Amino acid sequence: MDKISLKALAKINLGLDVVRRREDGYHEVRMVMQTIHLFDRLNIEKTKKAGISIKTNLSFLPVNENNLIYKAGKLLVDEFNITEGVSVELDKRIPVAAGMAGGSTDAAAMLYGMNKIFDLGLSMQELKDRGVKIGADVPYCLMRGTALAEGIGEKLKSLPPMIKCPVLIAKPQISVSTKFVYENLRLDENTVHPDIDALIQDIKDKDLHEVCNHMGNVLETVTIPNYPIIDEIKKKMMNSGAIGAMMSGSGPTVFGLFEDEETAKKAYKEMKKSELAKQVYLTDIYNNRIK
Repeated sequence: MDKISLKALAKINLGLDVVRRREDGYHEVRMVMQTIHLFDRLNIEKTKKAGISIKTNLSFLPVNENNLIYKAGKLLVDEFNITEGVSVELDKRIPVAAGMAGGSTDAAAMLYGMNKIFDLGLSMQELKDRGVKIGADVPYCLMRGTALAEGIGEKLKSLPPMIKCPVLIAKPQISVSTKFVYENLRLDENTVHPDIDALIQDIKDKDLHEVCNHMGNVLETVTIPNYPIIDEIKKKMMNSGAIGAMMSGSGPTVFGLFEDEETAKKAYKEMKKSELAKQVYLTDIYNNRIK
């Protein structure tokens, strides 16, 4: 195999709780992660010329060592003394810096793809062990599906698949710094923590309404006061028929879960018309593995 074409899927957080801030500055989390059928496409190919080259459809994306795809490739090139080169064509569709693990999922696809085309023989666990060196979300992006993430996000436990339903994605024009959000997060006795255990039970019970009732993201306490448009988008989705709407990750992307395709399509049109969001997508829950 000299080349491979892969989907790198986006994620949403059905639940995101921050348990505590550690002495090393990292935060311990409990998150329910879910892949959705919104993806970047990576075409990865061996080249005779050594080195890693990246081409992308977005001119503002870095194509050097500042790109997580490059970091993932370099990690394997160095470890396995790969003398051939590798070229990557990235068709970027996942909103950038949006709380949807866009960079991490691209890095995960690069690890997976290089393992295949260079026949490195790494197991999925061995890929995850390398992925966490690139970013906390990379192991999950390799795993996909519905999962509980703990620690700094690297301790993963597979959950029963989330009920399939339409998902509306809306990202406003703003960018949010994850660093800013975590630095300004205040955890005290007044913090309302989402009930992650109840959410997991709802997923097991395949109860979409209860899943939406128990969804929660503690980072909204920082992001929404600083960026009120996130709350406007949430309210717009709920008024358009979403059963639940929430910010994903540290934002600013908002997702809404719907019971039926017809309502979701109407909500998609209304969101586009409102001009609250720069990028709007209608997709669905996706539980398949990398292919």
